Amino acid sequence: MPKQTFLSLPEDKQNTLIQSAKKEFSRVPLHEASIANIIKDAGIPRGSFYQYFEDKEDLYYYLLNQVAQENNKKLNSILQEKKGNLFEALFEQFRYMISLRHHEEHNDFLRYAFLNMNHRKENTMANNIYKESLKNERSQTLEMVDISFLNIEDKQELSHVIRIVGAITFHNLVQVFVHDLTDEEAIYNYEAQISLIKKGLQRKEVD
Repeated sequence: MPKQTFLSLPEDKQNTLIQSAKKEFSRVPLHEASIANIIKDAGIPRGSFYQYFEDKEDLYYYLLNQVAQENNKKLNSILQEKKGNLFEALFEQFRYMISLRHHEEHNDFLRYAFLNMNHRKENTMANNIYKESLKNERSQTLEMVDISFLNIEDKQELSHVIRIVGAITFHNLVQVFVHDLTDEEAIYNYEAQISLIKKGLQRKEVD
């Protein structure tokens, strides 16, 4: 998590460091990224970097957390527009997410993030200092979903649904950014998989 010295910086100086970091993390995977490149591009001394963040991993996960929060806010905005219809919101959110690869500032950063995501890093993200902020964002999402559109009993079941569709969404984003599917292929696959969840998989028994 950023240190108070970073949070106390003027917004333009924060943004300068963030953009330099994103540039480096878009150039190479995390384990190859260089603090020297980041501070050179940002025009700050190495000592200042360590006054702002513990290490490059700390900065990297801060950037990922920003992306996660922005995506959650986008989903909540779409949910409001769709009057709480979860599946309509998911389809639109996925289209928005894959559109990011057409923006140079996002594509390589997200591609390396998905490419290097593994169980250890997922656990790091799940258990690090940002867990509470993401939990708050997701609780807002749960409140915005209208469960009358869904064949579920309560918010607890909704929480399980969100986990299931979240896993499907993550898998499909990996296919987009790592395996370079076309937009058309990605949308077709995602909507087919989510539609199976929407429809249900067990055939009704015939008396």
